[in-house]
Amino acid sequence: MSDARPFRFGLAVTGGVSSREEWIGLARRAEDMGYATLLVADHYVNEYLPIAALMAAADATSTLRVGSYVFNNDFRHPVQLAKEVAALDRLSGGRFELGLGAGWYRPEYDQVGLPFESAGVRIRRLAEGVSIIKQFFTQDSVTFSGDHYTVADLKAFPKPTQRPYPPILIGGGGRQVLTLAGREADIVGLELREKNDGTVDASERTEAALAQKVEWVQQAASERFSTMELNLLIRAVILTEDRQQAAEKRAREQWTGETVTAEEILANPYLLIGPVEHVVEALLRRREQFGISYLTVHVRDAEVFAPVVAHLAGL
Repeated sequence: MSDARPFRFGLAVTGGVSSREEWIGLARRAEDMGYATLLVADHYVNEYLPIAALMAAADATSTLRVGSYVFNNDFRHPVQLAKEVAALDRLSGGRFELGLGAGWYRPEYDQVGLPFESAGVRIRRLAEGVSIIKQFFTQDSVTFSGDHYTVADLKAFPKPTQRPYPPILIGGGGRQVLTLAGREADIVGLELREKNDGTVDASERTEAALAQKVEWVQQAASERFSTMELNLLIRAVILTEDRQQAAEKRAREQWTGETVTAEEILANPYLLIGPVEHVVEALLRRREQFGISYLTVHVRDAEVFAPVVAHLAGL
């Protein structure tokens, strides 16, 4: 792929960091290791929700960007979220990235009494939310009437530092949400598509499925596609000289109850297994083939993945 975007890397945090000192230390280590963004998930079952945690991380660093990965649209009214995001972007010096999603984890909906509606309903509600948020960022006031939200001549302030607004990431694995992302997002997260029972078909963990997702985004984005950034969340990083042995071990330890072969593990684009040189080559190839230049890893893999970040960040 010509004119490839430079690589950048994100670090996703879901929990396990309880004290102020630990959190600030993590943010500073992420910055020192060359990660571009520190990203916080938005789940009631997690220790910290994004807004306060991200502001603390931004305050403790100077260049690290911070972002949501991703805000659940069903947890907040879009106007409330837009105001919080604008404030966070201003107070962080324009270092915020806005990740948005339609929600997927049913147990937390049940725990707080929110209806868990069909994926189609949740995605259509997300589309309305994105429209309201963009209007808030770019216009003096917001007026909107949809199936899920109504806003009447609401003054839209404050405005974010980044104009017209902070980069918007929308992620998902199905055609409907990726079509929305192609139309509306600046960054698209290419995710595994889960079934209603929470499992994932083996066919999802293939480069063919990844290529299909990119195609859906490209079809929806049309001429916008060349300006978009594609993101992939890596489920695990295993740096080793013996790829086969590592894959066989992971196949034996598969916790979902599925039968997975070592060959399927090695072919899974959401896993990175091998020596540093092999992983670097794989990421370069996938950028050339699919346009994926923004890689996110879980915080548990931050240190092990750091040599790859050192090789590729900004390249």
